[in-house]
Amino acid sequence: MTGSRAGTKGVPRDQREQQLLDIATTEFGTRGYANASLVDIATAAGVSKPLIYTYFGSRDGLHAACVRRAGESLVEAVARAQVVHGAQGKALATLAGIFEALDGRTQNWRIIYDTTLPRPSAAYDQAHAYQTALNTMGSQGVTEVLTESGITTPEDHSLLLAWWFSIVSTTIAWWSDHPAYTPADMTTHCLRIFTAIRQSPPV
Repeated sequence: MTGSRAGTKGVPRDQREQQLLDIATTEFGTRGYANASLVDIATAAGVSKPLIYTYFGSRDGLHAACVRRAGESLVEAVARAQVVHGAQGKALATLAGIFEALDGRTQNWRIIYDTTLPRPSAAYDQAHAYQTALNTMGSQGVTEVLTESGITTPEDHSLLLAWWFSIVSTTIAWWSDHPAYTPADMTTHCLRIFTAIRQSPPV
């Protein structure tokens, strides 16, 4: 779906598509797949529903394009962070990469981890593929953290992985409510908190 043809009101098609993806991502991220309204997306974009069908084929086609853009960006960002040596440095680099990928687009995280996606469905399968890629890298990072401490218990791995996912998701949700902060600001906050936790005396 590329090209230089003009869309509504003289906007080039590729630019109009990106605008639609931005608006649709916010709609799907805020309301979830099950409750998102194509009418509201078209209204917010100032276009007709038929134009959306022309560009993306269907409501599911629009959703798939949003998920693909969000998922590829997140997976690429997290993958780049995996070259950092040391478990703690890699964890911070992973967060920094996620923040960069989500800058101004925190709804991207929500559409990947959308709990309203029907099962089975092509929409769920597509989002789940990106979830699996992100979770696999997260699992590898957790293994590295525990291994450095001599811990190999599967239950500990499972629990820390659940903690990690919760921390990341909660941090992104907090950022959504405090959009003035930059990715660098968020990384600094996380580093400061990690340092404080690491330096806290054991209970």
